[in-house]
Formats: sequence, C-alpha cells, structure tokens
Amino acid sequence: MTKILLLSDTHSYIDERILDYAKQADEIWHCGDFGSFEIIEQLEKIKPLRGVYGNIDGAKIRSEFPEVNRFMCEKVEVMMIHIGGYPGKYSPLAKKEISENSPKLFISGHSHILKVMYDEKNKLLHLNPGACGKQGWHSMRTMLQFVIDGEEIKDLAVIELGKKV
Repeated sequence: MTKILLLSDTHSYIDERILDYAKQADEIWHCGDFGSFEIIEQLEKIKPLRGVYGNIDGAKIRSEFPEVNRFMCEKVEVMMIHIGGYPGKYSPLAKKEISENSPKLFISGHSHILKVMYDEKNKLLHLNPGACGKQGWHSMRTMLQFVIDGEEIKDLAVIELGKKV
C-alpha cells in the first residue's frame, strides 16, 4: 500500500500545511510548474518525489524532471504530463502517448482546475489536483491524496488548502 500526495502548480509557493500533508504520504507526486528549485528541495527532504516539468519551469528543473513521466506504482501504470488536458479534450502529446500505450492512471496539471474523471474509452482514471500555489486564476488552493494498493486506486480525498490571498 502506497499513500500518495498529488500536487501541481506551486508556482514557487509552499507552506506548512502542504508540508504537513507531504509528511503523511509515502510518495509525493508533482504535476509541474514547481516555479523554483527550492520547492523541489523542500519536498525531497520529506519523501520521495516524482514529477514532470511545467511550462513555467526553467532549465534546471527541466534537467531534473521529464516532460512525460511513465512509471509503475505497485501494479498501476501511471503517466504524468503537465499540459495533458482531460478525457475528450486531451492535449496532442497526451493523446499520442495514451493511444500508444494507455496507462491505468493519467495525471496532469496546468489548468488549475481540480478534476477527477474516468475515461471509459481509454479505460483510465484521470486526475488533476488543481493548484496549491497562490498564482493563477483559481480561487481555492487544492491537492489530492489517495492510496495505491496493488492494482487498486482508492481512498481518494480532495484537500482544500483555503482561498488564495
């Protein structure tokens, strides 16, 4: 059983609430737009970190994280892309990657819109944790936490961090 904290779009902002949730996880997954390398360093001090770079991330972050990250977590194939869209509205890159080899779990960020959808056509679960940073047009800062237990994705919870100020 692996407890995951899923976040995105920190845009160089992190606070104690985010770090407290990170401490409760087994792994931290970040869907891009870290904003600064300091965010990565803070998260890596707490738990193992997986992620992708986002459109605002510079060369140093892009040298550490890929554009597309495919990996196994227990018995679940995961694919993460910062600008990925969602079922029925995938980005060209996501559409290509999914058509070549559909994962069980597809994660994206970028939109700052919290979204959990099942894609019946591609037989995958899509997650977008919204944005936990303070930059962007979203009003509520959000993250997701869930558990991967063998082949199961379960115990999904939305974490609302409050309105951005």
